[in-house]
Amino acid sequence: MQWVEVHRQKRFAPEKFQKVNLFDSPRMFCDLYCFEPGQEQKLHLHAHSDKIYYVLEGEGLFRIGEEEKVLSAGMATMAPPGVEHGVRNTGRERLTLLVFMAPKP
Repeated sequence: MQWVEVHRQKRFAPEKFQKVNLFDSPRMFCDLYCFEPGQEQKLHLHAHSDKIYYVLEGEGLFRIGEEEKVLSAGMATMAPPGVEHGVRNTGRERLTLLVFMAPKP
């Protein structure tokens, strides 16, 4: 059995947000994204994959397609295939997310 203490895996850097892989299989992955205030994941898309963002701590502005919404701890959203998406830490505190993608690109 694979298991991980998620909060012990957090990594932050002043130059850009950090991705920490927690689980990886031929079909999907699960990462921990760690944002300092003001950091962002620029808009991008995945042609054939769904991506789920789950907020563990902090709050951020999520853009999925043309919609934007501030999400905080305990909230989640999904970017379907072919839809632009991105995240910006708009809060004063660090933002940490669990991110799942399937099928794996």
